[in-house]
Amino acid sequence: MDSQPTPRRRAYWLKTLHQWHWISAALCLLGMLLFAVTGLTLNNASHIETKAVVSSRDVQLPEPVLRQLTAPPADKKAPLPAPVAQWLDQTLDAATAGRPAEWSANEVYLSLPRAGGDAWLSIDLASGDVEYERTDRGWISYLNDLHKGRHTGLAWSWFLDIFAVACLVFSLTGLVLLKMHAGNRGATWPMVGLGVVIPVVLALLFIH
Repeated sequence: MDSQPTPRRRAYWLKTLHQWHWISAALCLLGMLLFAVTGLTLNNASHIETKAVVSSRDVQLPEPVLRQLTAPPADKKAPLPAPVAQWLDQTLDAATAGRPAEWSANEVYLSLPRAGGDAWLSIDLASGDVEYERTDRGWISYLNDLHKGRHTGLAWSWFLDIFAVACLVFSLTGLVLLKMHAGNRGATWPMVGLGVVIPVVLALLFIH
């Protein structure tokens, strides 16, 4: 009678841990593949040739839209008025809505960084002339910026946090499963030890 509870508890925890392990693995699978690939591209960036493509456009604000800019805001970092941002986004696909702008007496300037590239836009307040320049550094730069969370927005920031939690669950449940199976697998702890010792030694000896 007394010998039954321990195997039952072991079976329960094995089943529970396996369930959490495969669920977390499924959730973070694509993210782990993406981060593994971009880890390689970032670490070998000097060997990967990329070519930036720069495009520019010059347009002019219609008079009714330009009149929205006749009264500069008190805050010199305020976004563009909604009608102006809407016209620019429709005309240039510039994604200016809600972006902070730099206001001066003669000009409004917007820096528009984005994943995989860069862009900027300036508006002459007197004439309504708009100059827009966009730089595209290619899909490798785009994926690298996803890896770093650089200019990727709030939704991607939330994804990174959720992905990190899923990786923690995956790793910790894997560690506990290793412990539960270690009795039948003599190489378990030596392999775990190597996984800890190798990066520590490399960091201590070769990173200054």
